[in-house]
Amino acid sequence: QLQIEESGGGLVQPGGSLRLSCVVSGNTVDFYAIGWFRQAPGKEREGVSCINPSGSSTNYADDVRGRFRISRDNAKNTVWLQMNNLQPEDTAVYYCATDSYHPCDPFHNGPFGGSGSDINYWGKGTLVTVSS
Repeated sequence: QLQIEESGGGLVQPGGSLRLSCVVSGNTVDFYAIGWFRQAPGKEREGVSCINPSGSSTNYADDVRGRFRISRDNAKNTVWLQMNNLQPEDTAVYYCATDSYHPCDPFHNGPFGGSGSDINYWGKGTLVTVSS
């Protein structure tokens, strides 16, 4: 059984940056693709980014590509999401999710690019608010 804990959310002005952290415990994540999702008020949950087990491949939703960067350190069982040039539309609860079954590729038609409903392990989320 994996446990996932996100941190790093907060209030930031438009154009600002935040770095979210996702720490996974309960098992090594060396063979797990890990992804970030978000859910804005009144909207469906959506995939933001994912990273393959080795960290050699990453994917991003179209509206965050070039602004967000995902990375991981398997020795620390940790994944980060660096978010730059944040905009009000990025306001959401951000969730980290993983399991051993679902790959990061393909993204847009895969489990990490949609709502992630097939992915087994989720954190409780961290709130990101972008507002002036």
